[in-house]
Order: sequence, then C-alpha cells, then structure tokens
Amino acid sequence: MVNFIEHKLIRPKTAEARTYQQILAADVLTEGNTMIVAPTALGKTLVAVLVAAERLDKLKSSKVLILAPSKPLAIQHEENFKKFLMPKCTSITGSVKTEERSKRWDESQIICATPQTVESDLLNNRYSLENVSLVVFDECHHAVGSYSYVYLASRYVKEAKNHLILGLTASPGYDKSKINEVCQNLFIQKVKIKTEDDPDVKPYFNPIKIDWVQIKLGKELERIKELLNKALKLRLKGLKSLGVINTISVNKRDVLQARGRVQNRIARSTNPPKQCYQAMSILSAVINVQHSLVLLETQGVNTFNQYVKRLRKKNTKAAKNLLLDPNFTKAIRLAHEAEEKGIEHPKLQKLIEILKKELGVDDNQTRLKSMRDTQDNVKIPKIIVFTQFRDTLEMLHQRCEKEGIKSVKFFGQGTRDGEKGLTQKEQKNIIKSFKTGSYDVLLSTSVAEEGIDIPAVDLVILYEPVPSEVRMIQRRGRTGRKNTGKMKVLITKGTRDEGYYWAAVNKEKKMKKQLLTKEAIDGLDLNAKELIESVKSEKSGKPKIEDDKLDEELVGDDNKEINIEGNLDLSPKNKNLLVYVDSREGNSNVIRDLDLIDVDIKIKALTVADYQISDDVAIERKTAKDFVDSIVDKRLFKQARMMMEEFKKPIMILEGDDFYTGFINPNAIRGSIASIALDFGISIIPTRSSEDTAAMIKRIAAREQKGERPTIQLRTEKKPVNLWEQQLFIVESLPNVGPVSSKNLLEHFGSVENVINASEDELQEVDGIGKKIAKEIRKVLSEQYLNFKKEIKDQKLM
Repeated sequence: MVNFIEHKLIRPKTAEARTYQQILAADVLTEGNTMIVAPTALGKTLVAVLVAAERLDKLKSSKVLILAPSKPLAIQHEENFKKFLMPKCTSITGSVKTEERSKRWDESQIICATPQTVESDLLNNRYSLENVSLVVFDECHHAVGSYSYVYLASRYVKEAKNHLILGLTASPGYDKSKINEVCQNLFIQKVKIKTEDDPDVKPYFNPIKIDWVQIKLGKELERIKELLNKALKLRLKGLKSLGVINTISVNKRDVLQARGRVQNRIARSTNPPKQCYQAMSILSAVINVQHSLVLLETQGVNTFNQYVKRLRKKNTKAAKNLLLDPNFTKAIRLAHEAEEKGIEHPKLQKLIEILKKELGVDDNQTRLKSMRDTQDNVKIPKIIVFTQFRDTLEMLHQRCEKEGIKSVKFFGQGTRDGEKGLTQKEQKNIIKSFKTGSYDVLLSTSVAEEGIDIPAVDLVILYEPVPSEVRMIQRRGRTGRKNTGKMKVLITKGTRDEGYYWAAVNKEKKMKKQLLTKEAIDGLDLNAKELIESVKSEKSGKPKIEDDKLDEELVGDDNKEINIEGNLDLSPKNKNLLVYVDSREGNSNVIRDLDLIDVDIKIKALTVADYQISDDVAIERKTAKDFVDSIVDKRLFKQARMMMEEFKKPIMILEGDDFYTGFINPNAIRGSIASIALDFGISIIPTRSSEDTAAMIKRIAAREQKGERPTIQLRTEKKPVNLWEQQLFIVESLPNVGPVSSKNLLEHFGSVENVINASEDELQEVDGIGKKIAKEIRKVLSEQYLNFKKEIKDQKLM
C-alpha cells in the first residue's frame, strides 16, 4: 500500500511519501540555498513541491517561481505543480502576451516560467521578485556565463524579502571550476547528492542497461573518408610549413588554438604579413574538412552532402579553394553517387534492424498492425532516437516511414537553413501523440534531452555518442523511469564516435569523483552568505559608482522632480538614474548590469542608437564582433551619420579588447575608428566588458541628468530626409562609394548631376577615387540597361 504525504496545501493522495525526498526537502528548508544532484527519475521535482508547499504555508501571501530552460519543460512543471499543490498555478513563457503575463503573475501563487521571459519582464518593470519566497532553478547547471539564471539569482537575493533558492540537476558537470561557478552564481550554501547506490534510493531506482553497438564504416564511405583525409593532410602540411603548427597530427581543439595565435599576431602588428591571412584561410578550410569528416563518419553521406550544399553558398576564399581541391571534389562526387545508389551509413540499417526487433515489425510490416488491430496484451515499447543534426533527423524519419515504423520528428523552435522550427504548441502535441501511442518512435535532436516528461520510454538509442557527460546523462535519463531501462549507443569503429564515447564516460567518472566524497563537497567554494550580503549591500564586485557624495553632486537635488516622456517621476521615492534602451538590445548583458547597479531602464524601439540618456546624448555600443561586422556590411557609417544628425553629443562605446583578431586588416579597423571620431565628430569610449559598459553608461547618465533635467524627446521615428541627405544617398549607391567618398564627390562637383556627368579622369581628381573605382562608376552610369528577362533571353540566343 502506497503512503502519501499529508499537507494542507498538497492535494490528497497525489504525492508518494519517499523518505529521502522528505529528508532533502527538510534540509533545504533548514539549511538554506541548496543544490540537489540526483539521477533523473528520482523525483527531484517532488522535493521542490514539498519545499514550495511549506514556504507558501509559512509565508501566506508569498509566491513561488519555478524556472526551466525550455518552454515545454516550463509547461510540464505547470502540469505537475497543479497536480500536487492546491494554490493557483500558472505558466509564463515568451508565447504569452506581456499584458497577460503581468495578469498571471498577479493572480497566481506558483509561476512556472522560462528564465528569459522573466528576465525581460523584470527589466521592463512588469512585476518584482520582492514577494517570492522560493525560486527553483531546474537544470541548474545552466547557471554559467551570461545565461539568464545568473542575472535572476542576483536580482532575487537583492530584491526578495525572504529568499530561498533550490537548484536541481542530474549532471552539474565534471569540471570542478564549473561546479563552483554554478554554486557561486546561484548563491548555493549546501550541495546534496543522491545516487542510485544510496540505500534509501535503491528501492526506487530502475537500473539502465547500456549496450555499445559497434559498426564498421563500409568500403564506400572508407574511400570517401580517405579522400577527405588527403585534402586535410595537404592543408595541415601547409600550416606546418608556415610555422602555425608543429605536427600534422592535430585535433579540432589544436586547430582552434592555432587560429587564436594567428589572430593575435594579426592584432599586434600594424602591417601583418600576407602569410597570416594565408594561414587564416587554410585554418578555415581545415575546420571545414574536419567537420566534413565528422559528418561522414558519424552520420553518413546524406548529411555530408547537405553540408556540402551549404558550403557551396559560402563566399569565402577558404570555401572556394576547398571546392577546387581534387581530393575534396572527388569525395563529393563519390558521396553523391553513393546516395543515388541508396548507399548510406551502416548505422542506418542497424538502427532499422533494432527498431523492427523492438517493435515486432517483420519484413512485411504486418505484425505491428496486427497487434494493434487485435488489441493484444503485448506492450508496444516506446523508443527515443537521439541524433545531433536535423539533416540526419529527416533522413531517419524518411527511412522509418518507408519501413512501416511510426515515427515523428521532434526538434527545437529555431529556424535552421530555411526549415522552420516547431512551435511550442506543435512540440506539446507531438509529445502528447507519442505518449498516447500515435507514434512508437520519437526521433529527436538535443531538445528532448532535458526534462521533457516522457515517462514510458523503454529504450533510448543514440545514433552517435556525444563527448559531453552532461548530455549523455540527460539522454540516458529518458529511460528507466518506470521499469528497467535500456540504452543502445551506435558507434562506428575507428572513428570519432569512439573518442566521443570514451570522452563522455571518463568525464562522468571524473564528475562523480568530484562530487561523491565529503572532501570534494567541502572543497567547493560555498561562500554564499558573504555573496548574498555583498549583493544586498550593493557591493557585489561589479563596476559601479562608489562615491555617494559625488553621485549627489552629479545627479542634483533629490527633491526636484523630473518627468521623462510623462511616465517617470524621479521624486525622493523614485530617484534612480534613467536610461532608455533600444528593444534590440534585449539580450545584452549591459541591461542586466545596469539594473543591478540601480539604473532605471525603459526598453523602447529607438530609431537611432542603443541607449538614450537625454535629448543631447545617445550611445551606440559596439562589441568587437559587431564593430567588424558593421564595417563589412557598411552599417557603421550610416549609423554614425544618423547619430551625428540626431544628437549634439553622440557617443560610441567600443567594448572588449579583441578588435584586431578577425580577418580584416587592423589598419582598416583603425581607419574606421578614426573616421568615426574625425569625420562624424562622435566621441569614442573604450570599455572592457558589459559590466564596465554599464558602469560607464551610469556615469554618463549621472553627469547628464544633473539638476533640473528636461523631458527627453525619444528618437522613435526617423527625421524627414533632407535634400542633402537624398543627394548623399544617391551618390553613395554608386559602386565602391562609401559615406566619405560620396561627400567628397559632392563637394568637388557641386551637384549629383555633375558627378554623373564627370569623366573617368575627372572622377580620379577626388580623394579616394582611383582608376578602378572611376571605371566602375562610369560603367554603371553609361552602360545600356538590360533587365532580367532580356538578359536571360540574350543568354539563350548566345
């Protein structure tokens, strides 16, 4: 007879009373912020339910926030918490309209949400975390780097009256520094670990049998592999002769490190040697060939051919040279021939054999249908097949359909190579159909690794191993929830498959070693109490204005009111600085950092700049990558011109210290920076990081918003175009003519008409217009117009 937990907020006879879950919940309630590490299916969610029930009972009017890294998982938590707990529960994701999200937050006590959505709402001041008594970070190993969990944890401990954090994960990672980072970012005070070997867990744990299925590559694919290796070896020899690498026996990490060294050399040199750019091109080709080999060895010719199609669309020197390589082109030809003959990776046939055997499908595809029609007591197993790539997913789906196996594709919401992702509703319907038996096989990318509630899965098949212990554990956790589980890993002999498999196995062993001893746990840097105190006292170590007296002098009299766009009153009860932020900066760490240093943020769609401080001051922020990209696609000078026209004091912040590590010549970057400052009169301020940028923006706002600050006129619409702007636009549309050259041409000739009528020699009299550019300009202006249809017709006649 099953014992159930009795609690006035838990629905009767819904929560099974497992001793270890109740002990864990009690530990969280008494010991503070806790991370629980336990295998999938041991009921970590129920621990969260027990803690939530007690917090809501103790703090009557408080709320509980359950965060999950994906929409399907957030919806799943909503269903579970509604099942177990009586207080009103809802979900908040990006697919819910903002007004409805605010309403749901106000009306519910338990909110299940995606972190990005809550972050956006908090930054837009739609609600606060002040009255939240518990935040559960599911799959808490994500709390690293710039992931939303990090910001939300800081905001929560700073804002909440009675905070408590519970982190849940089956796999925090093998790297002790990463485990430490998660603990630091979530202010963890205690780490609790449960394993399948613990006496109180063993009765509830179903062992998982793992079968390593070895497969030979096949002679056709071996021949293609041999050609790709020749193409790779040739380029590695070239890198060795250039002194970039010491040996041709290198892996992908070695190549990436070599690329970093070359980039650094380019950055340090005022005039980098041509060999550096030659090396960069070869390194890019090497990365392409290495990836081609991975696809061929682990996926097959179909996925390899799809990658080649995308490679042909690239307009880089590396891609073009690679496609001219005789070994690579022969490999492509053989791969196409193999696909036309129906030759695929031997994994595909092995997978079909396994699926048919497990599902009871014979070669005539009749047995499974008969079982369904007669409603035999024979249980039809449910199977998940994981693969890395959508191209492979499509291939597997087509083959399953051909073999009479009822399968369905399950992948993420992002668009890939023109293929739209699944909507949240579509994902939910697919899982529901799979559960109810409409499909027997779920073919999935990594999106189904974490948390998706598919309790009846009998077999997990990995089409290829992954070199991550976290992902292997997550995938394995999809089985063995109700009964003994099975997992089969398809591994091609003598390929990267073997290396990836053993990498994951060794990392998992290392992870357990890092966590499963008292010494290991004691070695974690769990100084959460100090971190919490520092955050609450605004001394979290982030760059900020430390001198309060100076702030008062710069900001002005706190008793004076400011009304910005009629919405914000900076009276004594609301006296923070205000920065308007463009909505396209929504994912920027700068916004989070501004919020954490007490700058009021208003997110609006701005036509000009990323941040507006006042009528006169606006800031365009450029990271190194964005700055270089904006030079290449010619956005930079158009943005600069708009900034110059709209604001008296335009500012450009250049964030980072790696502006010279790309493919563009450093002198081109230096020239662009000089042009921004000299030609457009824009002040340039360097910063080191997003935190430094936020601190700088706050300092600028403090200086600009002192005294009686006037109403800010937001630039949400572009000004009417002036005659001179139209003239510049027309001239700038000529080939190889940028903003500076167009201005020079108009100043020299006086009008657009004179520019158009100028001869090649006359054009060359203008600074920046050489013989080649002058010739191209005259060609565009003087050649007879040939529309598309006429051009095609003429080509056919030729």
